[in-house]
Formats: sequence, structure tokens, C-alpha cells
Amino acid sequence: MRSDNSRSLRRLVRADLPVNTVRLARYLVGKVIVHDTPNGRLSGRVVETEAYPVGDAAGHAFRGRTPRNGSLFLERGHAYVYLCYGVSFLLNVTSENAGDGAGVLLRAVEPLDGIELKDGARRKKQSVDVGRGPGRLTKALRVDLRHDGLDLCSASSPLWLAVTTRKTSQIGRSVRIGLTHNAELLLRFYECGNEYISGPKRLLRE
Repeated sequence: MRSDNSRSLRRLVRADLPVNTVRLARYLVGKVIVHDTPNGRLSGRVVETEAYPVGDAAGHAFRGRTPRNGSLFLERGHAYVYLCYGVSFLLNVTSENAGDGAGVLLRAVEPLDGIELKDGARRKKQSVDVGRGPGRLTKALRVDLRHDGLDLCSASSPLWLAVTTRKTSQIGRSVRIGLTHNAELLLRFYECGNEYISGPKRLLRE
């Protein structure tokens, strides 16, 4: 049986997604990423993203297409999953026309269906941290390299994007986190005041 969260979801189709990396990064804040697993549904409300547009020296597509980043060149609305430093899987959404390598990194989610939070005041920090940061996000949603290249707009995909009836608060913008190339660009978007966003507080601005 689905929760109230699940019943309020509408699957996004490709036509809903802007054909522009920066616009898509902002658009995805407040949307929901859903993973239907054999053991049940996992979902989280996206509260933080980063844009990596065409020609961005910080993006994986900057030096061209390779076997590792091939999914990044699919048309908008596909999953690009990669292993970061041999430790964490990171989930991106492709963001342009087919052949134009660019994507939006999903940095943090507010847990919804199936992501268990620990109870009690002593566990508050751990509960907040469960979806905060791109590596924790994929761990909470059980996303890994098997999901690389999936069409997030397909009716048959177990990993998909959705819109919910819940309204999104004001969206803030800042520099991206942990970069050396193009570090000054304001390409990180987040829901202001949401406790699940990641990164240092000094970066936050309205």
C-alpha cells in the first residue's frame, strides 16, 4: 500500500523538463526522485542541486564522450551515475539535447517513502544527514551503477522523477561545493530553510 506521499505524485514526462541545464537545476528543486525496488518504494524530495552545463570545465563532459560518461550525452531526463573516488555513487540528471553532454547533480533529498529515520533527540543529526549530500542520497535511495543510463521519464523505469502537490519554498543560489574549475559560478540551487541541504552555512544566501 502506498503512503500519502506516493499518492500525491505525478510522474514527470520529458516535455516537463527545460532543455537548459541551469533552468533544469532550479526546476528540480522541490521535485521527487523515486526508486521502486523489489522490496518497496524509496523516495526523496530534491532540496539541492548543482548545474554542470555544456562547456563547463568542472563537468565530466568537458573533454568529450568516453565509455564512463556516455550516459551524460543522452537527451534530458536520463540518469548519469558514477562512482566518486571509489567510495560513493553520485546521481545526475541529463539536461540538454542528445549529444550535448551536460547534467544536474542531485545533492540532497528530504526523505519521503521507505527511507527510515532514527527516532529520538539523540539521533536528530543522523536523521537529518540521511539524505544530505550526493553520496548519502544514493545510499538512501539504493542507487548505483546499475541505474546509469535509465530513462527517468519512462513509465517503465524503476527510477523516475515526479512532481508533488507540496509547494516549494524560496529557492536560493550559490557557488558549487568542492570545485577548483569554475568555482565562482552560481550554479548550486537549494530550498531556503530546508534542514536537509548540505554544505557550509556561509554559502547560503536568499
